[in-house]
Amino acid sequence: MKKTLFILLLAIGSISYAQVHDPVKWSTSVKKISDKEAELIAVATIQKDWHLYSQEIPKGGPIPTLFTFEGDSRYLKKGNTTEPEGHVIDDPIFEMKIKYFDTKAVFTQKIRLKTAEKFTVKGAVEYMVCTGENCLPPKEVELVFNVN
Repeated sequence: MKKTLFILLLAIGSISYAQVHDPVKWSTSVKKISDKEAELIAVATIQKDWHLYSQEIPKGGPIPTLFTFEGDSRYLKKGNTTEPEGHVIDDPIFEMKIKYFDTKAVFTQKIRLKTAEKFTVKGAVEYMVCTGENCLPPKEVELVFNVN
């Protein structure tokens, strides 16, 4: 209950700040591994003093980063989206170990190509960012990957 109330207060207190401040910029690219395989790359560039949470957060913690990809008959997703090593801390607010990223984080998703034609993979990322003093409400950003 204490954790939920804390997150709610932080979110409410930062709503007006969140409307003008966007501390994470996303960019995408595609690395062709072979004729049958490619890697979708999503890069989060994070402003100083902010941190982005990992995809793997224990239950009861902050909102984890979550990637979704639209289904398409031209590719098949291989495995889960991978992430860099990051930082693991004992968070005093959530009373658990939490992994986060600062400055930059590169997420990758392997796909199996079912065609040689050019196409676009559409996806989205939902994430939450915090500083040592406040958190912004979760945000969703659309991602586009051009497979050539």
